Amino acid sequence: MNEIQFNDNISNLYNRRLKTLEERISTLMADESVTKNELSLGDMKSLATTVIEIETSMLENDVEMLLAQKEALERALEKKSDELQNKKYEIFNIMEKQLSSELALSKLHQVKLQSIDLYEILSEIVESSIITALEKERDVEINDSLGEVIKDITFESIKEGSLNTIRIRKILSTILISAIDVAEATPTKAQDILRATLKGMRWGLVRSIDRFKQRLAYMPVEAKHILIEDYDTIMEDLNQTDTLFSQVITTQASESSNEVKKLLLELNKEMHYDLEELVHISREAAEAMKERFSAFAREAVKKADSAMRSPKAQEAKRMGIEAWGVAKVALGNAIKTAKDVIDKK
Repeated sequence: MNEIQFNDNISNLYNRRLKTLEERISTLMADESVTKNELSLGDMKSLATTVIEIETSMLENDVEMLLAQKEALERALEKKSDELQNKKYEIFNIMEKQLSSELALSKLHQVKLQSIDLYEILSEIVESSIITALEKERDVEINDSLGEVIKDITFESIKEGSLNTIRIRKILSTILISAIDVAEATPTKAQDILRATLKGMRWGLVRSIDRFKQRLAYMPVEAKHILIEDYDTIMEDLNQTDTLFSQVITTQASESSNEVKKLLLELNKEMHYDLEELVHISREAAEAMKERFSAFAREAVKKADSAMRSPKAQEAKRMGIEAWGVAKVALGNAIKTAKDVIDKK
């Protein structure tokens, strides 16, 4: 009996009218035409696959329908998020027109920086800030003023989101790439631009980690549980922020022109001792998190122990044992085959 006939035979014999799943499968596998000969691996796979397809067809349809709904919801969410951002821009633009005082405008712009989701327009903001600094500031002031701007942009971009390596690396890389683009277009100012940008990034990262440390004491219970679930990752990230910072610089240096590459590597070397503050505040945050969540961590271990007794965990454990058994049999067969070959010689 070929594979197609075998599958058709299983489909025809499978009695969907029986009440329980166990009855349906037991009746099928008791039929001699299915199990009269020892099944090959291919036959066993066909048997299991056919039964799964029959029993799960409605669930598969449900999953496909829910996935389609999820995609539609994600599209709608993206559209609404854009509308939300645009509405914020519109509000601030109207408010700006009503203000004539430079001081009032400066305060409004500060609020705007804190209210807008910067990540999606981060590259454009950084580029605009650097160009504005080059146009309006004297050479001696560029380093301080631009560094301050980059510090605020870095802090506002990082502060509200997750404090993890991937996200921080993306934000720092985006800022540095934009600065590199302007530096390469204005080589006579490249050193000033890159030095101010790196200092601003470092200040902004230090300030973000310090804010995280301060907020640990007041975090709601829900946030604490999120932190506990990702406790090891956050602790590891906090203990290597200086490495992450230097890696961002060296990575972007390797992808830049020779002139910018040389400048970035020199500045990275110069900043080695300046990173002590970053290391210090990161260690303080890690220590605060350790002290604050020791009780929560113990509770999380209890929950994990309870979860290991769940049906899903027990099935995973059983499959692990079965996988070990399969590997052991395969190894035994390989040794036996090799021994037979040696004996024949």
